[in-house]
Formats: sequence, structure tokens, C-alpha cells
Amino acid sequence: PAHSVFARGIAAAGGRFICVGTSFGAVLVFDIPPKGTNVTLSEVLEQHRDPITDMAAEQGQAQDGAGDLVTADDSGTLCLWSTGEEFTLLGKIPGAGCSCSSVTLWNGLVAAGYGNGQIRLWEAGSGQIRAQVSAHARWISALDLAPLTGKLLSGAEDSFVHVWKLSRNPDTDDIEIQHCHAECVTDTQVCGARFCDPAGDTFAVTGYDLSEI
Repeated sequence: PAHSVFARGIAAAGGRFICVGTSFGAVLVFDIPPKGTNVTLSEVLEQHRDPITDMAAEQGQAQDGAGDLVTADDSGTLCLWSTGEEFTLLGKIPGAGCSCSSVTLWNGLVAAGYGNGQIRLWEAGSGQIRAQVSAHARWISALDLAPLTGKLLSGAEDSFVHVWKLSRNPDTDDIEIQHCHAECVTDTQVCGARFCDPAGDTFAVTGYDLSEI
């Protein structure tokens, strides 16, 4: 049977690699030279069995042993990788029957948004779940993270955009998530949301079938 092949999910990792996800579950790792145009395919990561939906590279200071790249797929499975001359699989978080549509990585924390409207926070070193929030009534379509402040932006098909604050309690090492702001974009299925600056002071939103930002 005919099968469409597409690329989805892209991240710059390890200082010199660009990783691209594909519809057959493979992640293509391209080695980008410091000068010139001699880009080469250095590795193909084959741990996912479903189409890649998103991927993210570390945006902060991860703890030792924590992965610096996370990849997500249509089944909700997450793979944590350590980048380098060869990419090493550090751990796999199995999906729970719900697609993981968007993922970010910050200070050793994986924030993942799912088709059921949930946001889950995982430890990038151990793969342990640390927090779970029923954030939206519909499919989450976008997550973004402000690296300077730990603010998390989520947009979904329920017309809402939420701003959250992630932090790690220094005394207990617990992960805390705090709701900061909600914005309703009336009659719009939000399909894209991004912070406009590293501190997360402003954000931009667009919707399905919308020609404006």
C-alpha cells in the first residue's frame, strides 16, 4: 500500500548535529561542519516504531547522566539520548496509548504535551514521572520553554494558551509546576505557540486555518 513519507520534528543537538524525525520512526542525524556545505548523514537512530511527532534538545544545565535530546512519537513513547560522536540511548518512556504531540527539555526535565490535554514532567536522567497536569480540554498542539526563567507555554485545540512556571525545590528536589496565566483565543484552534524572548515575557500564537500571528 502507498505510504506517505514526511519529516516532523527537528532539533540542533550536541553543538554540531541537526536531528530530523521521519514518519517511519527513524531519526536522521546530520553532521554540520563548522565551515562549508559538506553536510553528511552521520547516524540513523532507530528506536521508535511509530512516526516521530517532535523532538527537543537541552536548553539549560542538565545534571550529570541526564540526556540532552528527547524524541517523541505518535504512540506517546519518549526516547532520551546522550549526544556525541555516537548517540547513546539512555532510556525509553513507554507511551500510554495517547500521542505525544510536543516535547521540550530544560535543566534535566522533560515536559511533554499529549493528545488528551495532559502535560507530564519526566526526569531526563531516570525517566521517572515527576508531575502531571490536566492542562487542556483538547489536543495540545504546541509547547515552548523560556530557558532563562523555566516558564512553559502550552497551546491547544480548546482555544486556550496557558503559561506555567517550572521549578525544582532545592530542599526536597521535588518538581513544582505553577499556573501563571491563561489566555483564550476566541473561536480559534490554537496550533502554534512560541515565546518571543528567552525570559518568556511575550508570546505569539497562531491558529488552524489562520493567516495571522
